[in-house]
Amino acid sequence: MDDVLIEKIKSGNDHAFRLLVEKYRNYIFHSVYGVLRNEKDAEDAAQEVFMKIYTSLPQYEKQGFKTWITRIAVNHAIDIKRKKVRRQEEMNVEYEETSHAPPGESVEFLVLKRERQNLLRKRLDELPENHRGVVEGFYIKEQTYEELAQELDVKVKTVEVRLYRARQWMKKHWKEDDFS
Repeated sequence: MDDVLIEKIKSGNDHAFRLLVEKYRNYIFHSVYGVLRNEKDAEDAAQEVFMKIYTSLPQYEKQGFKTWITRIAVNHAIDIKRKKVRRQEEMNVEYEETSHAPPGESVEFLVLKRERQNLLRKRLDELPENHRGVVEGFYIKEQTYEELAQELDVKVKTVEVRLYRARQWMKKHWKEDDFS
């Protein structure tokens, strides 16, 4: 059945492609939703996956259609998720760099920052050794990435990565959302 539709699509039959979309619409949606966990993102991704399937059909060689489209769907969803995480990390880095000591800090901001610093001081020795230096430097001593990189004799990117990993560790082990 699928092979007949695929051959018709390859020869330019748009109706055959619509039938294929109808047949696999829910399947593709659920495949990408399993990765993205967001209905709107999954709907958008499913549409993009069908465009990829359509443009990739000439390379399809009857190796199991459902497996083939699943691979396309899941890989696309993973790419979207990676880009989203990367954008979030970039936004966090920008926020941290600009909010390290913003002019005219609100009282609420200062109180929350002090609470976070106190929590970290108390629990610093619970952190794995490779995370302590950057966490203490950034959150408690309020050093910039550049200052930390110079002090630790590493590149700024290394400081960013170590801080990111330290935050991930804290979120996982302390169940704290204050370190995102």
